[in-house]
Amino acid sequence: MSGVGAGVAAGFAALYGAAPHGVWAAPGRVNLIGEYTDFNEGFVLPLALPHTAVAAVSRRDDGLLRLHSADVGGGVVESDVAALAPGSVEGWAAYPAGVVWALRESGHAVGGADLHLASTVPTGAGLSSSAALEVVTAVALDELYGLGLTRPEIAVVAQRAENGFVGVPCGVMDQMASACATEGHALHLDTRDLSYRQVPFDLAAVGLRLLVVDTRVRHALGDGAYAERRAGCEAGARALGVRALRDVSAAHLPDALGRLSDETVRRYVRHVVTDNGRVERVIGLLDSGDVRGVGRLLTEGHASLRDDLRVSCEELDLAVAAANAAGALGARMTGGGFGGSAVVLVEDDAAETVAAGVEKAFAEAGHAAPRVFTAVPSAGARRVG
Repeated sequence: MSGVGAGVAAGFAALYGAAPHGVWAAPGRVNLIGEYTDFNEGFVLPLALPHTAVAAVSRRDDGLLRLHSADVGGGVVESDVAALAPGSVEGWAAYPAGVVWALRESGHAVGGADLHLASTVPTGAGLSSSAALEVVTAVALDELYGLGLTRPEIAVVAQRAENGFVGVPCGVMDQMASACATEGHALHLDTRDLSYRQVPFDLAAVGLRLLVVDTRVRHALGDGAYAERRAGCEAGARALGVRALRDVSAAHLPDALGRLSDETVRRYVRHVVTDNGRVERVIGLLDSGDVRGVGRLLTEGHASLRDDLRVSCEELDLAVAAANAAGALGARMTGGGFGGSAVVLVEDDAAETVAAGVEKAFAEAGHAAPRVFTAVPSAGARRVG
């Protein structure tokens, strides 16, 4: 068992008075390209991070759910699983509790559990700390209750927990990345049918590095701005007579935009259609070995998120501009926006210079120092003890 897993198992034993039945881990993710495309049934290209949510879990058959976090103050949160309903659990505990609710709503006879959790995924950084909590809970309960769920089914349960129980209308990308990613690869996901391909993404082998710049501006997707973008995209699809914006091709985009009278909806549609195209172009570059060419598409994607979707912020724009000015191959905000993180593609020997350039720009602007680290494509959810 890893050091983190052993520590969480020991914490479980100290808390509940017995060793857990097992320990599981699920990662956060960073999305290389394809933002706000998942709930439009489009394409995304995330990769799992080495940062994980770890859960020591034991099965209970008395209908009691007990949840505890090593990272959040407060005691054990107890619930009767039969009484779980949207709004019945608040704060961090809503994510694992929501998974139990979603499993039971899907017809799985989950009777209860004891959980002790700890996470190294930064919260509010756009790196899917919530999806990691959901997926680690789902994989643990799937094994302990012998449910036999596939990894995409686990991801859908986790998404249902966030949509229906927590109340955030997210797509399925974050949960699929956490559940299905593999080490050394990015996940090329079609969110319409959940088919996916593991795309080799070994940047070190070609002398490159992917940096994550956590601006430390906390974002919260439950504040309404995310839901407003989703509603606008759905309005665009209805106006164009298509099931989802995924069905609008790049070739038909000019005609589609001409048919939309609402300027805000027009901007949202333009972003989604062009970002779907950027995912496909990035895949083409990776398959052909032109990894450096991905950089310009990252920067192009950031401009679309900033100008058309309008989900960036001053710190994210500064991170991208400063990184590119310091010699990066390209950069963009990643995740839901309104804060969070940016991804930066750099030559390996320029990584320190680029990071220093971003840090200097933040200091000169009077912002808190960003956290900069290397994104290493890592394994998806798994049992660790």
